Amino acid sequence: MASFEVHEVEGVHYVDITINDETVRAEAGALSYLTGDIKVHSRLIPSIPSAIKSVLALQAIYRPTYTGTGVVTLLSSLGGFHVMDLHDENWILERGTYWASEGSVDVSFHRVDFWTAYRAREPFIYLQTRVKGSGKVAVRTRGPIQELTLVEGQKVAVDGKSVIGWSSDVRFRIRRSTDNFFGKFTSGQGRLRVFFGPGRVLLNPAPHWRYRLFADGEDDKPFIPWQE
Repeated sequence: MASFEVHEVEGVHYVDITINDETVRAEAGALSYLTGDIKVHSRLIPSIPSAIKSVLALQAIYRPTYTGTGVVTLLSSLGGFHVMDLHDENWILERGTYWASEGSVDVSFHRVDFWTAYRAREPFIYLQTRVKGSGKVAVRTRGPIQELTLVEGQKVAVDGKSVIGWSSDVRFRIRRSTDNFFGKFTSGQGRLRVFFGPGRVLLNPAPHWRYRLFADGEDDKPFIPWQE
């Protein structure tokens, strides 16, 4: 099984992935350097459905694979990284948070229903990243992660930027922040994402201080090759 380690140097964080005759996958443009005998493979021409879904989800079309024995070091960030260990699980990740995963993890897309997408002021085809199976997954964050376990009937209402992902058994809805209609104009708070248990939710309540000072939201943006 591949080893994912998050390191901190000079206030920035990065991920080392150690593999032993294994395959891992990473977001396009995420590689910093390789050590060992590792081959990189990236498809030249993606399938048309995959390309369309990647554009709609604001995700990179290509996610190259790294196969062999050695260490894959990914780019650093003023934000942070969190490593999930899936055990035959299914998670939905917010757009731009996926960073890398073991080859045993299936990476695809999840479509949010039309009404929720409309209330979230997202495109009517609102796609997020789905990771499914068993293995490790690294996600990008603004700061330390807090995991909430919701029981049946329990819910949590969250500002959008604080959400990293949630298990697929959690129900997700959008609502205004106040119970009265006109209160939304004076509360200073936008619409909230409400998650209903049972299940787990990954939250990012506070960014690392260097991220707050210098990143100015740039690390929240997914890497999209054609914009370079």
